[in-house]
Amino acid sequence: MSRFSLIYIGSFLILLSVFSFFNIIYSYYFNIFLNIDAYTYIFVISLCLGLIAIFLKNIKFKKVLIYEKIITVLFGYLFFPLIISIPFYFSINNISFLNCYFEAISGFTSTGFTIFDNIKQIDTSLILWRSTSQWIGGLYFLFSLLLLIDIFDDNLKKSVTNYISFNSTEILKQSLKIIILYAFLTFIIFLLLKLINLRTFDAYNLSITIISSGGFLSINNFDNLFVTDLSKIILSITFLFSYFSLFFTYNLLFVRKKYINYLSEDFYLLLYLFIIIAFIFVFFNFDNNFLSILVSITSSVSNLGISFNDTPKNLSFIFLILVIIGGSFFSTSSGLRVIKVLSLIKFSLNNLLSHTKPNQIYLNKISLNKSNTNITDMNKYFLTILIFVISLFSITLFLTISDIDLEKAFKIGILTIMNTVNSPMYGVEEFDFYNLSIFAKFTLITFMVIGRIELLTIFILFKKFLFKN
Repeated sequence: MSRFSLIYIGSFLILLSVFSFFNIIYSYYFNIFLNIDAYTYIFVISLCLGLIAIFLKNIKFKKVLIYEKIITVLFGYLFFPLIISIPFYFSINNISFLNCYFEAISGFTSTGFTIFDNIKQIDTSLILWRSTSQWIGGLYFLFSLLLLIDIFDDNLKKSVTNYISFNSTEILKQSLKIIILYAFLTFIIFLLLKLINLRTFDAYNLSITIISSGGFLSINNFDNLFVTDLSKIILSITFLFSYFSLFFTYNLLFVRKKYINYLSEDFYLLLYLFIIIAFIFVFFNFDNNFLSILVSITSSVSNLGISFNDTPKNLSFIFLILVIIGGSFFSTSSGLRVIKVLSLIKFSLNNLLSHTKPNQIYLNKISLNKSNTNITDMNKYFLTILIFVISLFSITLFLTISDIDLEKAFKIGILTIMNTVNSPMYGVEEFDFYNLSIFAKFTLITFMVIGRIELLTIFILFKKFLFKN
């Protein structure tokens, strides 16, 4: 492992130690002493390992290849949940380490699958810890996008920077910007939730869940938190913070006119969202509960998956499609990404039209800059969809082997790959993760991580290790 990779992993170890220290303070303040030892272990372990990794002098800086970047990101997704799972293991009786690791992976990948049927089974400090794991995981995901940016086409890179490749100075600049924006947007969501009179504990937990596109909740009956129409509207607005690009607000305020192309992707996202809302409002608003449906729409496009119990079950297929498409390239949402899907559709239509009218020229110009989308980019987009289909087929097969109903296996497979929590709007809210077989749990753990790594990276690793020249 290079010095760069050690610093990358070490920085998040330090962040884990900071949040574990907050949990120690919280536990002492509210006299919750059950988990203090576990948080102390995490604080000492993560702080020591983080400092060693960052200040290790024996390993010098060298050029980091894309393969090492991918392996570094993958290592983090498997390693950090080991530390996060410690409080679950030491504070809850008769719980296996695999279940604890499953809960930690689900949090760190911002998926939201949980082994706990009743949130009241765990104390508030542990609820805070599992919500915190999502926030750290969402930040880790954004940093991993930055680290692996050379994989993506130039159009998607333009949503972040003018540079084709990053040097250390540009990485530091963008990293600081990500941290500031991520924390700032979390605070804005918290304030919006407080405006509708949520208690501070629920508002805080929900704000770090929403910004990370996670699914962990701090209360059993989510519907009781949002009863009024105004509260549902504000909730829907907050969900969109993890749908649009993290840089959307920054670009609106600070980007100069000549760089207006930075807003191009968010324009398409907004147009896509309006079309979906209008379509469902016109054709599926039968029971006059459209605000509940609106929450489900915004929750699905942002890959949170949180919904109310009165969401119509007959719309589950539409919501699953919205989950698959996902949101912005540089957001905490998962999915195939709207801009990629639109580009593929435009490219396919243009090729069909070019065969019917050979003398006519059609431009493939759904992009984030002034250039046309090229064949190489289209191949990457198509490959992403192909890998998704293969992944979905594989996880569905593995889950059915574990004696899970085919329909549930298919739905859970989609939600796992897209890191979206199971909820009433998908018809799998009662899915029992605690009693799953060991094979099924390892399957879900594997695909939760695969879903959080850009699907194209999986192919690159296969190409490196299975198809050596």
